Amino acid sequence: MVPFNPLDWFRSSGSQARCRHALSHQPSMEEAVRDVSTTLGANGADIALVFVSSHFASDLPRLLPLLQQRLHSSHWLGCLGGGVVGTTAAGDAHEVEQSPALSVMLLNLPGVELQSVQLNGNDLPDLDGAAQHWHEWVGLKLGSSRSLLLLIDPTCSGINDLISGLDYAYPSVDKIGGIAIPHNAAHGSLLCGDGVVAGAVGLSIGGDWTLDPVVAQGCRPIGPVFAIEQAQRNVLLELSDGDRRDSPVACLQRVLAGLSAEDRELVQHSLFLGVERQELSAGAAMAKLQRFASDSGQSDPQPNNEKERTFLVRNLIGVDPRNGAVAVAERVRAGQNVQFQLREAQASRQEARQLLQTSRTTSAAKDPLCGLLFACLGRGSGLFGTANGDVTIAREVMPSLPIAGSFCNGEIGPLGGATHLHGYTACWGLLRHAPLDSSPS
Repeated sequence: MVPFNPLDWFRSSGSQARCRHALSHQPSMEEAVRDVSTTLGANGADIALVFVSSHFASDLPRLLPLLQQRLHSSHWLGCLGGGVVGTTAAGDAHEVEQSPALSVMLLNLPGVELQSVQLNGNDLPDLDGAAQHWHEWVGLKLGSSRSLLLLIDPTCSGINDLISGLDYAYPSVDKIGGIAIPHNAAHGSLLCGDGVVAGAVGLSIGGDWTLDPVVAQGCRPIGPVFAIEQAQRNVLLELSDGDRRDSPVACLQRVLAGLSAEDRELVQHSLFLGVERQELSAGAAMAKLQRFASDSGQSDPQPNNEKERTFLVRNLIGVDPRNGAVAVAERVRAGQNVQFQLREAQASRQEARQLLQTSRTTSAAKDPLCGLLFACLGRGSGLFGTANGDVTIAREVMPSLPIAGSFCNGEIGPLGGATHLHGYTACWGLLRHAPLDSSPS
């Protein structure tokens, strides 16, 4: 870890929460900086979030110095994206996918506790060692953080180990973010402090504020739930459906036989596998019981007999025609359940809308001050067939929500108690004022 100045720890003493936002389509960096700076004004902020399109990759080291001549903030964080999500001064939210863009959001958060961290992904502590080693390496005191905004450079090695280690060290902290976009320049893709870095960067958010995570995977299940009978690492060798056992390819063929012609066409490019994870199902069940108890006033709710399943959607990466085995982008083991999935626009819309609505209605805090969106490059107009797909869904649920973010090379977000690196996913962080009972006034 690169050490930070002790003054990097910060608790805002401002009296009023405020979110300022600007989005520029200017083709030159100087013009884009001038554009957003004029919109945002010179008043200081606690956090400056900066998302910039890959058109400015070669000029990226100049961006923060130019912005910091005109804007003032205690913390700066951002990344290079394959597209940019931003909100104009007039309040219109946009996803900019194929043209130059600069999105800047300034946040004033009274009662927040903030700490920036910069991590070297090539020198991770041992995952089998004590959690204290991770605490010392990251530099965040246990219990000081409620949420972690996490951005990772695409050249960082051991990304999954880094995410697992952060979960190991800080299990109660929600991690939201994404993988920045690669480029051919000699510098990194991340913005932190006053310059460009590689590895990983994070912003710990604590005190009276939290990022409420929403992870929309955008798939619908097809066919039955299969049990894994035999597997080696990430290769499925045998599945079962009731008393019937067969190779994964034979099981898939039975599923395909029952699909409509339209769905069989989708299978050619949009077939995935959902892998049931024990912690996901347990987390979903516990959340359901807690919501039931809160709504009904009962202290000992009884669960429904129907099992509620939650799947982590993963790519299918290969088939062995000799034995019908299938390789998936996830470690699997005998005893787990799997289900084939199709990714398509309508399912993505329905899932995202439902999850955002659930977050809005079940949160004890009021509506979020803003939303941070980290979306896969495979979403956007390529999935929805029109621009502004995810932000339009969010605005249907929360019409005036300011939104900023990036199209990523992989998205980071929690599902059922564990953080995962996702693909083809929209990971939201909804910033809410949610004082803890123990927070000082």
